[in-house]
Amino acid sequence: MTDQNRRRIDQIRAPEFTAGLDAVDLDELRRRRDMCGELDVELSFYRRMLHGRMDLLSFELRRRSGEEKRSLMEALPEILSGGGEPQPFRQPGDGRAIPIKAPDLPDVGKRPVDHALGNDFLARLPQLSDDELEETRAMLAEVETEISGQRRAVFEVIDLMQAELNRRYRGELADDESIDG
Repeated sequence: MTDQNRRRIDQIRAPEFTAGLDAVDLDELRRRRDMCGELDVELSFYRRMLHGRMDLLSFELRRRSGEEKRSLMEALPEILSGGGEPQPFRQPGDGRAIPIKAPDLPDVGKRPVDHALGNDFLARLPQLSDDELEETRAMLAEVETEISGQRRAVFEVIDLMQAELNRRYRGELADDESIDG
């Protein structure tokens, strides 16, 4: 199977992607780092979409249990802005800039995230039983855990790529300083 036919996460996780980085051409090293960055944006987008759905489900469960008096429509702006009661799925920010535009996403349709985000449970929310809501929340949490694991793997590879680029840049600066000095 060629790299073009493999998912980017599979390419990045493959040992040969980071093996011998000191011998990889500078343009190829930058290409790999950029591919990791693009995948990070995609995975971050998926996580935000999953978190939004989990927040909506959590609100609906609280509303049904009597903990929440507002309707979902009344609370929707607050839920979608991340305000209100903290949710167990929320993670503190990592300080990176969040892209405004949605990334170009692959048209795959068979991955768990595609199923989770394509599920029409939000349109059927009032008709779902509490058990169905819990099952849906568990499924979303499972997919979010998988996506988070993929992001951690991408971060590890980005760190390796960036360390190699930094090593090379420092080396060039040292060479330039020794020429001037």
